[in-house]
Amino acid sequence: MKLTSLCMFLVLFSITTQAQDLEKEQQLDSVVITSTRIDLPFSKNSRTITVITQEDIKKSATTNVADLLQQVAGVDIRRRGTAGMQADLYIRGGGFDQTLLLVDGIKMDDAQTGHHTMNMALPLDVIERVEVIKGPAARVFGQNAFTGAINIVTKKNTENSVAVNAQAGSYGQLHGAVMVSSQLKNSSHIIQVSRNTSDGYRYNTDYDNQNYFIKSSFNTNKTPINLIASFQERKFGANGFYASPTATDQYEETQASLIGITSEIKKGELTLKPKLYWKRNQDTYIFVRQDPSIYRNLHQTNKVGAALDASYKSKIGVTGFGVDIAKVYLSSNNLGSRNRFMTTLFLEHRFSLANDKLDITPGIAVNYFSDFKFHAFPGIDLGYKINNNLKIYGNIGYTYRIPTYTDLYYSDPTTLGNENLDPEEAIAEELGIKFNSGKFNVSLAAFNRDSKKLIDFIKENEADLWQATNIRDLNTKGIEFNASYGFTLNTFNQGFAVGYSFLEDDLKAVSSNFSRYSINSLKHHATASLQTQFIKNLSQNIIYKYAERTSGESYAVVDASVNYTLNTLEFSILANNIFNTTYTETNLVPMPKGNLLFGVKYTFK
Repeated sequence: MKLTSLCMFLVLFSITTQAQDLEKEQQLDSVVITSTRIDLPFSKNSRTITVITQEDIKKSATTNVADLLQQVAGVDIRRRGTAGMQADLYIRGGGFDQTLLLVDGIKMDDAQTGHHTMNMALPLDVIERVEVIKGPAARVFGQNAFTGAINIVTKKNTENSVAVNAQAGSYGQLHGAVMVSSQLKNSSHIIQVSRNTSDGYRYNTDYDNQNYFIKSSFNTNKTPINLIASFQERKFGANGFYASPTATDQYEETQASLIGITSEIKKGELTLKPKLYWKRNQDTYIFVRQDPSIYRNLHQTNKVGAALDASYKSKIGVTGFGVDIAKVYLSSNNLGSRNRFMTTLFLEHRFSLANDKLDITPGIAVNYFSDFKFHAFPGIDLGYKINNNLKIYGNIGYTYRIPTYTDLYYSDPTTLGNENLDPEEAIAEELGIKFNSGKFNVSLAAFNRDSKKLIDFIKENEADLWQATNIRDLNTKGIEFNASYGFTLNTFNQGFAVGYSFLEDDLKAVSSNFSRYSINSLKHHATASLQTQFIKNLSQNIIYKYAERTSGESYAVVDASVNYTLNTLEFSILANNIFNTTYTETNLVPMPKGNLLFGVKYTFK
């Protein structure tokens, strides 16, 4: 289906469905965005934020976070293989090193490379919602939030239950999970264990994933103490995933773990949110799986940190402030032994004027890195509420990215890092409007980003090594549109959502004969989802994704799912790429053709 015909279909469908009787409102406004120091309901934020709720996750026809995020316009997930085995995260044309992932507000950045960001994506069963924050976010989060941030919020409210889930399908996929939830008098606990395996959809793409997750909340009736612990191990064949597509025997193993302790202390108008955490990532890469002695990399990264976020309400508004201190340790047979000390100070204040119709939030982040010294990044958000449902907003801010250790020190027979690199910098602006009525939600935003000192690997002669250099300047501008509509038909709830993003890159000339990193953003990105139910206990979901990259490559993929629920027993069928589209998302790795996954879930209560 061509993009133009898709757009015509969406418009006609939207017009006809608005004639339906509306009985059930979506309570999106009740969601409080927790990824910033100043907690605000969804409608009061003056930024472009997408919230993927637990109900959205159930109807997404996905089994993992990577596939879930692909359904958000403006978010570019470049996968290699099935089940989110390996994927890189991009927002609004930025690189995978320029997007920050958080888990319950704890930053998951990896000093070795942003290529490991999605290693920390948790199983969907333990996720309450996902907050997608687009645009410059350095003043809010600090390092790595160059083009935006993703905050995974884990479940809090639990009931006494045991859920057993099993799935089997194409390519020898076998997925199993057990989740135990317990709600006690003054504490709650969640334990989830899962394992996903597959023979692979082509030669050397088999995988074996194991996930372990624990979340416990103590003293829930007073000052809560929350403990989160996660360990995820992935072992997979990486046929053509890296290097050249002809490198068919590559293999990789990763381990990602997190231990975090958080709390929330309220004293009158003052709210304190302390955090202590330890994050570890291990990556083993083997060029020839059958003979590791040919070429092998082993990296271990440890990050130990403490943060304190706070807010104070006064007559002149809400003041947010905080400090984040962390130490990073890297041990690598390629990158050497490295360490970095980081400190970030945050300050922002939200002014509410004109009877709370106008909000102005200036802020600044000041960073110190032991190897890159001081940097300051200010920004400001503005919003004006025209009425209870309609709001216009804008923001502007400086943003940045510190080079990874891969940029600085990586070395192989064809590539050489550069320890003299400078941080990447940008100034970004955004102007938007959003309408939220509960039943019908729509938003439109235009954005612009001027980036300088972007890091690329270049060389003058074909026989030379690729050398990391601050050489690129890039202007990125675009628009985003999102709309969702909920209605009832024969007493059953139905839902429809569309999204579209357009992005244009203006890459300044590079004074070198060869460049490794060509800009290949999603120039056109359209998404659509339809959730229907016509008979009791049976629901259907259809997901459409259209992508056209700046290289000219385009493809459309349709996924679908059917769910049947009978009390505590649930059956599901997931169908991916049902029209057998031939396409790649990155590095010329062919994605799987049509495949099925059958599932059954039983919950003991």
